[in-house]
Amino acid sequence: MVVVVGVDESPLAGEVLGKAIQEAEWRGAGLHVVNVFHVPYTYVEVPIDYVAIAEGHRSSVWEPLEERLAAAGVDIRRVDLEGYPPDTLVSYANDVGASLLVVGTRGRGELGALILGSTSHRAIHLATCDVLIVKQPVT
Repeated sequence: MVVVVGVDESPLAGEVLGKAIQEAEWRGAGLHVVNVFHVPYTYVEVPIDYVAIAEGHRSSVWEPLEERLAAAGVDIRRVDLEGYPPDTLVSYANDVGASLLVVGTRGRGELGALILGSTSHRAIHLATCDVLIVKQPVT
């Protein structure tokens, strides 16, 4: 049995990971912690160091989560993928036969979600497993 959790560089990532660890412990499942790197396509040709950007992104995601990952009482597999985050994450969860996919909200609001898309919204429609959505605390 596998629980898959999507993590990113947002402040909510630690809480999302914490909920996923709890679920994996409760289910006696392994935990796949997945980060999806994505550079949006642009119509303007701009020379970029894609490798350096990807490495910097991964560091900004994994470093704040190190302590929680080390303290988790479950088998953890870190997974770095590239692609459009919602579809890539759901595809991975479906491919490994996850029993649960855990994602967070980014709190962009309706306009931001309309323009940028919503990982949690796509996950509930595309995943073949249950989806747990961890909401941003209301301040």
